[in-house]
Amino acid sequence: MEGSRNLTVLAGRFLLALIFVVSGFGKLTSISGTAAFMAHSGMPQGLVYPALIVTILVELGLGLLVVIGYKARIAAFLMFLWFIPVTIMFHFLPYREAVATGDKMGAMMQQINFMKNISIMGGLLLITGFGSGSLSVDGGK
Repeated sequence: MEGSRNLTVLAGRFLLALIFVVSGFGKLTSISGTAAFMAHSGMPQGLVYPALIVTILVELGLGLLVVIGYKARIAAFLMFLWFIPVTIMFHFLPYREAVATGDKMGAMMQQINFMKNISIMGGLLLITGFGSGSLSVDGGK
């Protein structure tokens, strides 16, 4: 039973962090495109590149820490905190705008993405609370 639990936690960590690692790598390989998207989404121009650097560090750096299970509790909690303003800016506010303009499809897509982020945040809190399991670099501490 303990062995299957450890494998389950390992698989869960990998699957939860995969979206961050892939996204962070994509941003790293398309910095100018991502910066343009962030600016288009309403982020003040002076914050775009600093926020982009932080985003890459969070998604790629902390995501990899969660995958390998090194300081995963801290990494997951920092990712959770980072995800709050990201979810508000890129999904909640666009959802409200889509509703206000009568864009039903846009509102539905933003609602789905908002709920996806809320679910991911729940997974990050689980890692924060329970650790990364024994199949990890630091043994789940």
